[in-house]
Amino acid sequence: MTHKQESDWLRDARRIVVKVGSSLVTNEGRGLDEAAIGQWCRQLALLVHGDGSGDGAAASGGSGGREVLMVSSGAIAEGIKRLGWTKRPGLLNELQAAAAVGQMGLAQMYESKLREHGLRSAQVLLTHADLSNRERYLNARSTLLTLLRHGVVPVINENDTVVNEEIKFGDNDTLGALVANLVEADLLVILTDQQGLYDSDPRHNPQARFVHEARALDPQLEKMAGGAGSSVGKGGMLTKILAARRAAGSGACTVIACGREPDALLRLLTRGERIGTLLTAPHTRNQARKQWMADHLQLLGALSVDDGAAAKLRGEGKSLLPIGMTAVRGAFARGDVVAICDAAGREIARGLANYSSAEARLLCRKPSSQIAALLGYTAELEMVHRDNLVLMQ
Repeated sequence: MTHKQESDWLRDARRIVVKVGSSLVTNEGRGLDEAAIGQWCRQLALLVHGDGSGDGAAASGGSGGREVLMVSSGAIAEGIKRLGWTKRPGLLNELQAAAAVGQMGLAQMYESKLREHGLRSAQVLLTHADLSNRERYLNARSTLLTLLRHGVVPVINENDTVVNEEIKFGDNDTLGALVANLVEADLLVILTDQQGLYDSDPRHNPQARFVHEARALDPQLEKMAGGAGSSVGKGGMLTKILAARRAAGSGACTVIACGREPDALLRLLTRGERIGTLLTAPHTRNQARKQWMADHLQLLGALSVDDGAAAKLRGEGKSLLPIGMTAVRGAFARGDVVAICDAAGREIARGLANYSSAEARLLCRKPSSQIAALLGYTAELEMVHRDNLVLMQ
């Protein structure tokens, strides 16, 4: 990868996903902060217009203009305020009701503030099901790219009205990374109430050093990240590190920065100031289909493999043959995405299964030459073909 200055990574980014945390847009959970959202929208407009005029020029056509997508939290906090509740409810149906009410306010706020600066907006609500199904994934991608092409700023949130805990993205850091992968963004900007990443928790270690730049795939980053830092949002620094790693799969760099800094977006992206932590991505990108597989958050099953099969997958880029499988977990159909785990239970790869879970159990430890005798037919000689397999970092 060619070495670039930090300012170059930021200034060269043309398609940018901006994720704003709950504490930044809701006055620490007290409902939407109109002034703060107004400032984000003003900065977005200057980035999109390119020339900074804010005069309503075509968003995607101005000289030097960027394509920007906003991933914003805040719907549940706003719904709680509008419903007059004094605390966050514990029941799922009440949280979903709060989200339904709050989404109205969130969309209205972004629409009015962006319109003040000559920009159109669109509300896009996503669930994991939208991104785990290949057809819906492609539809979501097509919609977002069409909006960008027409100069519209998508404002994206998880559809909390219909999801339950089993199918949630988990936090909007993860959603931001998935959106970055979905549209093949150059940069993911995660704005939070923290300055960025330290090599240890500065609340407990006064000698903690700030990390200005690192590689997104560096395994040491997870050790540096502490627990949740805010009582409002669900994600702590660890979720942001994991989001950066996920975004890196499609070649997107990530910046984790404090959103309370004045003009944080403009200083980062137009002036190249060293605000926050830059996590750079490898130059190579996963192919679109492999990135889709890597982005699955919930898998229907897993295949355990022996050391020999694991070595061939990792080192030689081979397909997974039935003879290398030692166990099958879960219930999945042909064509589903499954995890592939080594003898220690670590996920080393995932891919599209050529046989169902019931068939796979019959094939464990058997040579491919026996597939027809065991199943009555042969679909493929491999359980997972290397063309439909992606190694996990």
